[in-house]
Amino acid sequence: MKVFGFHELEYADLVVDAIYEGGSAGNIGDDPVSKLLPGAGNLGGFRYSGRGEAKTFIVLYTSGEDKDWPDSLDFASGQFIYYGDNKTPRHELHESRRGGNIILRNVFEWLHAEPHKRNLVPPFFVFTKSPTSNSSRSVQFRGLVVPGYPGMPATEDLVALWKTTNRQRFQNYRSIFSVLNTPVVPRNWLKVLDDKAKRFELSPMTWKKWVETGTYELLRSEPTTIIRSLQQQAPDSDIKTDILRTVFDHFKQDSIAFEHFAARIFQMQDQRVIIDEITRGTIDGGKDAVGRYRLGFVDDPVHVEFALEAKCYQPPIDGNSPNTVGVKAVARLVSRLRHRQFGVLVTTSVIARQAYQEVREDQHPIVFISGKDIADTLVSCGYSTSKQVQTLLKNEFPVITQSKKDI
Repeated sequence: MKVFGFHELEYADLVVDAIYEGGSAGNIGDDPVSKLLPGAGNLGGFRYSGRGEAKTFIVLYTSGEDKDWPDSLDFASGQFIYYGDNKTPRHELHESRRGGNIILRNVFEWLHAEPHKRNLVPPFFVFTKSPTSNSSRSVQFRGLVVPGYPGMPATEDLVALWKTTNRQRFQNYRSIFSVLNTPVVPRNWLKVLDDKAKRFELSPMTWKKWVETGTYELLRSEPTTIIRSLQQQAPDSDIKTDILRTVFDHFKQDSIAFEHFAARIFQMQDQRVIIDEITRGTIDGGKDAVGRYRLGFVDDPVHVEFALEAKCYQPPIDGNSPNTVGVKAVARLVSRLRHRQFGVLVTTSVIARQAYQEVREDQHPIVFISGKDIADTLVSCGYSTSKQVQTLLKNEFPVITQSKKDI
């Protein structure tokens, strides 16, 4: 991974996934973004240069730590989700201090205007927090992005969401951007961004093509490994660990209730999932739930059947060794699959490496949903604290404890 020192920033190109180190003085002057892109400012998620609506460029910065507004980058699809800056009550959607939501409103209006006004859209640069041993303010460059995504309608790429804090409702934007296939943004382009003619003339080909034709050339990056390690299947933050702990503690004495929850988790990941039945534990034949996955159009669908198995096992949290889902449990699900079917295995724990490897190498159509995936899904669907998850579980997935079963 390429790393640029603080003293190199004013001359550096923007290289995808490179680290740009901050200073060590212990004040806001340590911010690397303002040295990389003079005029951007050194605070906030929206940082920009230019007056009025005609911005020279815009930086979208995310720490990845906001549990209520979880910005995310999908490396495989090249899609970037970014939330606006009206994150507290008592303000109208477009009244945020930095005006980030006004920027979002404007650029998406220009994107969908007839005739288009893409030439008015300034370049967007995405940075994420990435502390180093030299500076806690170091950042990582994630790419040159533009508003919208291929095939996504105008009604979905910029959506105002309602949230409630302390019984006060307010709105904020969720915006969808595309990461362009531009591995390096050259310094000579960054120097002329305030000159609209030169900005277009010297721009990277992917950005120029998007402005002229609306064509998105995406930076897609498929993973080189298809077998996730135990660490990659475990929650990657304290917040998500708390969420998974809440789920496991709730269901650890009632596996039947967990089957219903596991089916819901799969549905929450994709609206095309249809759960037909949660099977009875004594006669399920290795399947805790059965359902269909819809392909094609709503009025002319094709359905592919699936079988789902749920395992509420000890996850790798709080210093506990995980009770992994092994070869036997996975083979049991594989053996139940018929032609044109696929399987889904949902666990609060992790899939053992051998079981994972055998399934992938033999190309069995099995979807693995681990503890990390459960936590990620809940957060993406708005259940971003353990308290919110606990309320969901108590209201919709009541459990029967062992003492009640014995009565």
